[in-house]
Amino acid sequence: MTVAIAPRKTARVSRSPSSVMTRRARVLLVDDDPHNLLAIRTVIEEVADIFVAASGEEALRQLLKSEFAVILLDVFMPGMDGYETAQLIRQRPNSRHTPIIFLSAVNKEDAHLLRGYAMGAVDYVFKPVEPIVLRSKVSVFVDLYEKTQEIKQKAVEEQRLLDENLRIQGERLAAEQTLRQLEQRQALIVQSLPIILYLEPIDARPRVPQFVGGNFQALTGFPFGLLQEQPDLWAERLHPEDRDRVLQAYADRASAGGMAIEYRWRCADGRYKHFSEQAVLLRDSEGRAAEFAGSLLDVSERRALEAQLTQSLRLDAIGKLTGGIAHDFNNLLAAVLGGLRLIERRGGLNEKGQQLLDMARHAAEQGADLIGRLLAFARRQQLTPAPVAIDRLSASLKALMEHTLGGLVDLIWDPDPQAWLVMADEGQLELALMNLVINARDAMPNGGTIRIETENVTLGGGNGVQLKPGDYVSISVIDSGTGMAPEIVDRIFEPFFTTKDIGKGTGLGLSMVYGFAQQSEGIATAESILGQGSRICLFIPRATGLIRNEQPDRSTAVNEHARSLRILLVDDHPQVRTMTAAWLEDMGHEVVVASRASEGLERISTDRGIDLLMTDYAMPLISGTDMIHRVRRLYPNLPVVLLTGYADASMIANKPDDIILLGKPFRHEQLVKAITAAVRPAEDIQ
Repeated sequence: MTVAIAPRKTARVSRSPSSVMTRRARVLLVDDDPHNLLAIRTVIEEVADIFVAASGEEALRQLLKSEFAVILLDVFMPGMDGYETAQLIRQRPNSRHTPIIFLSAVNKEDAHLLRGYAMGAVDYVFKPVEPIVLRSKVSVFVDLYEKTQEIKQKAVEEQRLLDENLRIQGERLAAEQTLRQLEQRQALIVQSLPIILYLEPIDARPRVPQFVGGNFQALTGFPFGLLQEQPDLWAERLHPEDRDRVLQAYADRASAGGMAIEYRWRCADGRYKHFSEQAVLLRDSEGRAAEFAGSLLDVSERRALEAQLTQSLRLDAIGKLTGGIAHDFNNLLAAVLGGLRLIERRGGLNEKGQQLLDMARHAAEQGADLIGRLLAFARRQQLTPAPVAIDRLSASLKALMEHTLGGLVDLIWDPDPQAWLVMADEGQLELALMNLVINARDAMPNGGTIRIETENVTLGGGNGVQLKPGDYVSISVIDSGTGMAPEIVDRIFEPFFTTKDIGKGTGLGLSMVYGFAQQSEGIATAESILGQGSRICLFIPRATGLIRNEQPDRSTAVNEHARSLRILLVDDHPQVRTMTAAWLEDMGHEVVVASRASEGLERISTDRGIDLLMTDYAMPLISGTDMIHRVRRLYPNLPVVLLTGYADASMIANKPDDIILLGKPFRHEQLVKAITAAVRPAEDIQ
């Protein structure tokens, strides 16, 4: 049985400079005599840890478990002797190079020694053993083993350090590569944005940034090198109105610790851009001011959108005010025209008196036309949208404008042959184009060319003309006239704004065009360059249906000699109510009047002989349409004519389909036509 003798001393500390702790060397002692084992162990136990085996087989088993610095092997043992055991030890890969010292009490002849060396022995020790010699021989191999282990340990440690260093180096390279990729990505992002980042020394005189990030040339049109060569370039190209303010902000930024300012700057193409510049003061580790870190952002698009929004809100506010004023004026004009009509019908005027009456009526009709333009701008006019072919307007427009334009102006109609149909009121569209052509003519006092172009346009979300996504047809009127300054372009759609001399324009032509476009669910835009001409563009929605072949409505022919009717007239304006009632009575009708809707409802509930209801739309408390709905519950087939000085299109759209709408002020023939159209369906039913 193999007996392992435990070590009596702690593990020695390696003499390696790296101070790596190594385990104590092991020595395998193989001898079949227990007394020899004890004696030899006592001699060498201070040198290494001793493991013993009583036979060659047991020695081989020990070699499977441990690694030894040296093997002390008895030559003569029963069974497997020392030579055979040494031969097997040398055949095993793990123990092939382990030193073997043979222990022998006999056979000191050269033949036996040579056989031992041939079996792998490195030395011989003869019994009885000399302790000093044995300890010395074993110590040599133990020290050699420990040195070898130390070298291996150092090699392993160095390899580990090398692997760790390679790993760290690889991670550093990967981190550097990732950082470069991030820097490149950030640089590309910055270059794609309308922004410049810069660093500028605090003591730079003149002002030139030391570092610029972003696409400076794309933003300004100039290479950055030109700014370095001409430091005064930036200040020179500031807008004259902004220059003093900006230069003062630059001068104060050191004491203020930074700045934030917006200004206009003229780019290489001559156009001004709106820049927002911000800067902060950076300090060094000792708190001293070192440099400015700043950004320059192109906010031209934002400012343009803000200007569009402001313009839209201003025009909308003016439109609401205009609509209210137009309503009141229509009532006044209705009373005036009605009174003049009555005076004319009742006769008794001499030639001079008739001339005065005609002049008064002409002035009142001009006022009515003016109010119509105001309603167009205010988007309160009554439109009849239908599919319209733009090219069909070409012939009629040229015929209308032929004598107006004169010989110095050439009108060129250049429509897209594939242009879509538009959904619009054809008459109002023609009037809008006429206004644009006349306005273009006035911008060319020495003559020139007016070109009308059409183009199919599909707008997506976030378009620059503030329209909902969809299909539109753009109709552009382009002139080669004097053009307009930017501050004039911003106001051309405002009512009563005109650059013409006093008496040469009302300032309502373009405002009417703007209102018509918006009421048609489109928009009007203007572009102009001073000295180079202007472009006014209408965006009108695409029509989805086909052009209707309209037939004349014979049922609405004027018939002043129709049967006498009993008419309930409801209007809160006393002059209009009085004049309209007088007209109806002159036509042979019996008139019952009411000053408000509640009074009209009370009369019609007690008077079952009413043939026709005529009511104003805009009345306090109860509107005309509300009154009509209540009356229809009692008399579903009662004919109705709805009068209006102005009306919100969305509310008028809720009226019953068989209601006849008559706008104020109206002419006599229009009144007759409205009554005939309202009563005829009722007579057909009876």
